[in-house]
Amino acid sequence: MRDDARFHGISDDFRSPYARDRDRIIHSGSFRKLEYKTQVFLNHEGDFFRTRLTHSLEVSQIARSIAGTLGLREPLAEAIALAHDLGHTPFGHVGGDTLDECLKADGHVNGFEHNFQSFRVVTTLEKRYRDFDGLNLTFATLEGILKHSYPYRKSFYPPWIDEAFDLDLHPSIEAMIVDRADEIAYISHDIDDGVQSGLIGFEQLADNALIRAVLQKVHDEGIEERDGEMFRYRFSSHLINHLVYSMLEYSKSRISKAAPQRLGASDPIPVGYDPALETAIKKLKKTLFGELYQHKRIMRRMYAGKQAIRGLYAALGEEPKMLPDFFRAQLKRRAKHRVVADYIASMSDRFALSLFNELYGKL
Repeated sequence: MRDDARFHGISDDFRSPYARDRDRIIHSGSFRKLEYKTQVFLNHEGDFFRTRLTHSLEVSQIARSIAGTLGLREPLAEAIALAHDLGHTPFGHVGGDTLDECLKADGHVNGFEHNFQSFRVVTTLEKRYRDFDGLNLTFATLEGILKHSYPYRKSFYPPWIDEAFDLDLHPSIEAMIVDRADEIAYISHDIDDGVQSGLIGFEQLADNALIRAVLQKVHDEGIEERDGEMFRYRFSSHLINHLVYSMLEYSKSRISKAAPQRLGASDPIPVGYDPALETAIKKLKKTLFGELYQHKRIMRRMYAGKQAIRGLYAALGEEPKMLPDFFRAQLKRRAKHRVVADYIASMSDRFALSLFNELYGKL
């Protein structure tokens, strides 16, 4: 977990350590599986909708742009962004919540948490070297994956995590940028996907000050048809630009004052927006939760996903010989239900549904 080339076994690599981290993440099996993991809409519902893979790429682009503009370590922000969702289960947050319930019911007090699972993917579950587990990433990248979103659940992690990564300290500024880039990406593309699918309309969002400002920018371009594809494209572009430029304006001086010292977890995060915009974003996320994420069509698919997670957890726990060889080998070192959870978390949506249907009949 050190930031030097010697530790990585490469003394003459033309890449920086963080660029090397980025490349190792991109070429991992866990990264490829993100193509078939849910963002909001299940992968098979259409080629247009975002998945965890397209989301991660969008977060990476936004984080890279912000970090580069602020003179920060762009490859570090990119690596953290590309890896930040590797620990997500199939079926989005519902899948993670269901796996958490299953583990706690079996006596695993800490349950399941996707940030820690992302960290475990790149340190334990990916196998790319003969003599050790993981992708052999730098300390800063690992810390960013583990702590990119605040608050850090100190009570959740095993003691050695706190000893190694000091959960009383914020991670790098680049990790904080990834957290807000994640927010920008999912707000913008969830609105885009929601409107395109017909589950939500701009009129349901227009009482929000942020949305009104962005809609006005689209209208100022002479585009009036809100149900048209061009309107959605221009809206997403203006929304992302509005949030990125607002963040840069608010954060630049605060970041320069914070550098280079490490901030304590009780210190204010220097990356963000002015209070009025923060309030508008919070209200918008609340509206999206009620109007889009809990729409009956979404809830029906998520309910099916929950049943698949529960069924797979029960079946594989009862008969662990069904586990693939890699995970069966883990049973010698780890508790059975944790290994089962790791395997389920690694699945794509379509594979989880396919295996569930094979074991239980058509869902």
